[in-house]
Amino acid sequence: MDSLTQAVLGAALQGTVLGRLQGRRALLYGAALGTVPDLDVVIRYADPVSQMTFHRGFSHSIFVLTGLALVLAWLVAWRWPDKGYTRPRLFLAFWLALVTHPILDAFTVYGTQLFWPLHLTPQSWAAVFIIDPVYTVPLLLAVGYTAIKGLQGRSTSLLALALACSTAYLGFGLAGRMAAEQRFELALRAQGVTPGEVRAVPIAFNSLIWRTLAKTPEGDYYEGVSSWFDRESPEMLRQSRNLEVARVLRGSALHERLRWFTDDWLRYDIIGDSLVVTDLRMGMPGSYSFRFEMARRDPSGRWVVTQPRGWIGGGAAALFDGGRLALIWRRILDQQPPLPLAAWAAPGSGHL
Repeated sequence: MDSLTQAVLGAALQGTVLGRLQGRRALLYGAALGTVPDLDVVIRYADPVSQMTFHRGFSHSIFVLTGLALVLAWLVAWRWPDKGYTRPRLFLAFWLALVTHPILDAFTVYGTQLFWPLHLTPQSWAAVFIIDPVYTVPLLLAVGYTAIKGLQGRSTSLLALALACSTAYLGFGLAGRMAAEQRFELALRAQGVTPGEVRAVPIAFNSLIWRTLAKTPEGDYYEGVSSWFDRESPEMLRQSRNLEVARVLRGSALHERLRWFTDDWLRYDIIGDSLVVTDLRMGMPGSYSFRFEMARRDPSGRWVVTQPRGWIGGGAAALFDGGRLALIWRRILDQQPPLPLAAWAAPGSGHL
């Protein structure tokens, strides 16, 4: 999630565990620890696929962060033996501030390598959007109040209450995701379609409306939208993943890494003389967040695998189209008119 959310989460946790010993400094120390895992962004890679798939790697490993918490607890207890710290309490505070960062990241769709160096598919629980005020604001208000009033009386209880509310909201998001997936699968089966895999991801800034995806055994995929308040079947759009095009990338290590990282939620498009690979998990039809050119056709017509580069039309801006967001938020409560998924996905509307 965003850095502000990670900072206030870390501050709330350390303030709750060590606030009576450290006072307001616990908020500052916790905020700093809560953002430590994202320091991996300073590492620059040669291509955008590596940049994407190595982010949230070793620095987000619960094994690495547990070791770091142990070292920090030992150092602080050794350096300040007269402050009343106990190593178990220090370890608990540091461990919570550190490991809740990747765990919260795993509740988004991006993909977090919680168990690095084990080569498991990155965790992508997709319960909340990468920025969600309903999760962040209670923590921000509690930390702000505590920073002003100090760690006395009701302040610590307020931090604990904010943590409980934010945690409950994650559970609400998981329930919403499972309901959206079930609703979409039932709608597909009603049309005689048996999906191979189904997954839902939250749409910008809320957990009330969900973008749903389903793969078919034939190599196509369905994309739809589902709200908590729907009374009718969700609108949906069938598109091809163009898997035959992927043969061009056979033997490419970066392509295999991208398949692993995204759990193979990829689509392939030939656009002019470029082969473009799209991560279907993030964005909307016609406006996906991560797209990469991974091969080009040479003058003789032969495909050549190239170093990946970002494709125009991708990026974070794809998540924040004001016009589309207005329609999406209206769609939360009203299914009519349905979202124009086919128009958004049409050539010339943004994705080609």
